[in-house]
Amino acid sequence: MTAVRGVSRGALGILGGTFDPIHIAHLAVAEEAREAFELDRVLFIPAGIPPHKRTRTITPGADRLAMLELAIADNPAFAASRIELDRDGPSYTVDTLETLRSERLAAGDPPDLVLIVSAEAFADFAGWREPLRILALATVAVAPRDGFPDATPEAVARDFPGLEDRVVLLDGPRLRLSASDLRARAAAGRSLRYLVPDAVAAHIEDHALYRDPRRTP
Repeated sequence: MTAVRGVSRGALGILGGTFDPIHIAHLAVAEEAREAFELDRVLFIPAGIPPHKRTRTITPGADRLAMLELAIADNPAFAASRIELDRDGPSYTVDTLETLRSERLAAGDPPDLVLIVSAEAFADFAGWREPLRILALATVAVAPRDGFPDATPEAVARDFPGLEDRVVLLDGPRLRLSASDLRARAAAGRSLRYLVPDAVAAHIEDHALYRDPRRTP
């Protein structure tokens, strides 16, 4: 398989999110993008304070990062970053991309970045902070998400005329999983096996994450 046109070999993939918790769909999408773009690495970046989720209680960053590191431990092409956890205030993708690009240029690494998002997230992309700057900094890889409309070339052309080559629509994988559903399952004492890596399920159980305090053990 050859790399996607316009993205150099050795580019860095970036998959951000709350990861509360990370699950197998996140991992499958990251691997699909790694293969499609021949990425050197995929960097998973847990959000510090997600600007669109300020009304929901978020699991502490230390736990979300720990689960992420457990999930990717067996894949040398995957790495985790605490860049947004260590940043004060809300986490904005454009700021993260600016920092990563500058770091890679300073290190002499290929500056190409590939931002991996779901079709659900991309539907709101025009409302993100500085979306045009994001497209200047990174190619955006849009993965389908079962249960949500696919992104289309027509929509990309309409919303970002002249920048169509900065958005690549991935064919798959199509997995219907949501972290909110997994939190609800954990709160009800239901199994997360085969939905999250075993080590992540063990961490959730050992640290009583998402447990409903009204539920007796």
